[in-house]
Amino acid sequence: MPQLITAPGEAVVNRYRTSVVTPRVDAQVVKRHVQLGDHVDAGQALVTLSSVAMATAQGALLEADTELRRVKQLGRDVVSEKRFVTAQVAYQQARAQVGAYGMSDRQIDALIRQGDAARADGRFQLLAPQAGTVINDPFVIGQIVAPGYELLRITDESRIWVEARLPVNEAEWIMKDVAAIVTVGDTQLNGKVVQLHHQLDDTTRTRAVHIEVANPDHRLHPGQFVNVVIEGKAQQAQQGIVVPKAAVMRSKDGDWQVFVETAPGRFEAKEVALLRTAGERVMIDGIAPGTTVVARGAFFVQSEIAKGGFEIHNH
Repeated sequence: MPQLITAPGEAVVNRYRTSVVTPRVDAQVVKRHVQLGDHVDAGQALVTLSSVAMATAQGALLEADTELRRVKQLGRDVVSEKRFVTAQVAYQQARAQVGAYGMSDRQIDALIRQGDAARADGRFQLLAPQAGTVINDPFVIGQIVAPGYELLRITDESRIWVEARLPVNEAEWIMKDVAAIVTVGDTQLNGKVVQLHHQLDDTTRTRAVHIEVANPDHRLHPGQFVNVVIEGKAQQAQQGIVVPKAAVMRSKDGDWQVFVETAPGRFEAKEVALLRTAGERVMIDGIAPGTTVVARGAFFVQSEIAKGGFEIHNH
């Protein structure tokens, strides 16, 4: 039996598959295109904003584009090299500015192609940086938002993290990429350890471990509590007699015992030492390999023996 560490856990977002959508300039929310819980595709429009700074940048871009087109039409035989370079630099700077403020290349190209000064109204759309589910959208229409304000959070829940916090002595037994089992109700999901935090929690003095779990059916959601079993290092493995947990009972004096078959249908209590528990299995010492033990119904056998003698057939 390998060293198995059990601990409570909590499903959390996979930060490597999560993005936040924020404005880069002061803006006002004009329209929302998605809602909380919606699945979005990469590049999908999420929200329309309006910004005075963006309007100024859009106007400057149209002016720079017009000037660059003019000097290109005149040609290098008519336009000086300095004017040609100046027009190119002004265009690139104006394009870079509207891009830095939040317009995508596709939106910029559409604005230039239309060439309509009335389109330089400061409106632009923020697009989804990845596919996933919208799990946060704390804004309302008409709200003024500052640069860096989190308008939406998107996460890919197909591979989610489970965070378990372990005492330092147990966390030392765990290595990256080892197997783990996450239990949700009656369902067990296979996973593996992807992160071990090096800094302890200031309050609990525990070490966080992140387990990545495939979650195609969205059985796990951030904030959900689960139980985890993590496989320890190979050198921590032990050998012994492994029996179902239900096979081991406490005797009257508090010692651990199992019921062994001495003859067909005849049983007696045998004291054992409990070495380790791993889920629904336990490792014991005190009986020889090949011994037949009661795996189910041990409590019933114990009760009958306590009544003063027990012989049972066909059970």
